[in-house]
Amino acid sequence: MKTPLLQENDIRARIWMELQRAALDRHHEWRTPVLANVAHDAQGEPVPQARTVVLRHADAARQQLHLFTDRRSPKALQLARHPNASLVFWSKRLSWQLRVQARVEVLTEGGLVQEAWQRVGQSAAAADYLAANAPGALLQDAPDGPDTAGPPGAVLSGAHHLAVLVLQAQEMDWLELGRAGHRRASFGPLGWSWRVP
Repeated sequence: MKTPLLQENDIRARIWMELQRAALDRHHEWRTPVLANVAHDAQGEPVPQARTVVLRHADAARQQLHLFTDRRSPKALQLARHPNASLVFWSKRLSWQLRVQARVEVLTEGGLVQEAWQRVGQSAAAADYLAANAPGALLQDAPDGPDTAGPPGAVLSGAHHLAVLVLQAQEMDWLELGRAGHRRASFGPLGWSWRVP
């Protein structure tokens, strides 16, 4: 018996279900999407930036996704200045690509940050957010070579530098690859639209 195709409401619900699973399951393919944003080079020209991030929370009711970063990192500074970004997810298991356009808020204090630090502060990852030097800073040359310099977070500061990136989804573009044909749809403020794949 042929499996019926998912329809609009089922697809939307399934997308958020998979995002919520990915935030909890480190083996889920959507756990580590690519975050893309725009920055400016030394001459003031816009340049694309993209990096893999870890999805930490998905809230279907609020249409929000949360990521963690060091508040001193280039991406936090870039997003504070230019808060539009995109996330790209791919799942081989589902044969789904999901692109999310979002408006980003960089939170460095408040309840969400405190809650996040309670989770992270008890893990080995805490050292990443306690490092004295910002991510991307140049490592100083050690007298006996780089192997004796220690990890970048070896010198710890007293306060953490964890920030929460809250991505408010503006529009989603969903693509399903299939042997019988591909399907694509987008949904956002103007509603749901089927698209040419």
